[in-house]
Amino acid sequence: MPHLLTPEGQTADDLKLSRRSLGLLGGVLFTGYATAALSQSAEPVVTDDTGLVAEAVTYPAPDGFEMPAYIARPEGSGPFPVIVVASEIFGVHAYIEDVCRRLAKAGYAAIAPAFFVRVEDPAPLEDMQQIQRIVAAAGYEQVMGDISGALAWLEQQPWADSERLGITGFCWGGKVTWQAVARFAALKAGVAWYGRLAPAPDASPEQIESGRPWPVDLAADLKAPVLGLYAEEDRGIPLTSVETMRAALTREGAEGSSIEVYPGAQHGFHADYRASYKADAAADGWAKMLAHFERWVRGA
Repeated sequence: MPHLLTPEGQTADDLKLSRRSLGLLGGVLFTGYATAALSQSAEPVVTDDTGLVAEAVTYPAPDGFEMPAYIARPEGSGPFPVIVVASEIFGVHAYIEDVCRRLAKAGYAAIAPAFFVRVEDPAPLEDMQQIQRIVAAAGYEQVMGDISGALAWLEQQPWADSERLGITGFCWGGKVTWQAVARFAALKAGVAWYGRLAPAPDASPEQIESGRPWPVDLAADLKAPVLGLYAEEDRGIPLTSVETMRAALTREGAEGSSIEVYPGAQHGFHADYRASYKADAAADGWAKMLAHFERWVRGA
């Protein structure tokens, strides 16, 4: 789980900002910023929906669950290359929705599945222990099934180019990104933002087993290039695990895969609603992500 530096609740001004950030989901998905991590001093980036189609949808997961998801895509018939967006532990909230709109402004269709809502939506909650219990219930096979369902649903959408698919994810979703690229040959590229690569040094045997498969064990299975974007001062992801992952990528000849480490950055450095936000690292990582997708997804 991520280390949250100073999680704070919402203020009246924050709620005003949240409503400005696209309140069209009709109660299907939470539209504010994650309550447990929102910094009162944050000035989150808010991307408008001009020229976009932004909406909440549901699609059938393999277990029969109707999975809610947020979609943003350019207006027009397409077909557009598609990026799956895997959220942090807080689920689909205003920040993840905005990431989808930013990708749509760059010419992609973006879909963010709400992986945790079978149990409860963690976005409006303040109790981190409760949030962690919700996240722990979303096991590897369920999450991979939810992504499989999204990919199958996208094949039926005329605006989606199912031959040009990628995935990105943040924190918990960063680990999911590595796992998904190792699982699905349909994905042409992945970008993992500070996803855990290996068990924590003090992890119990149960935690190690429940977290499998770990990215450090998946380098040989990657079916497409993954760009990892990591923080020098991440208290939850030691640089030793980053170096272990780099060595594994080199050993397995993972063409196109690499890891960037940002000096002075902390976990969650792209999350502009948190105290850990680092604007220069976030902007550089975003540019590198778009270049990665341009080469491997759009160019596929």
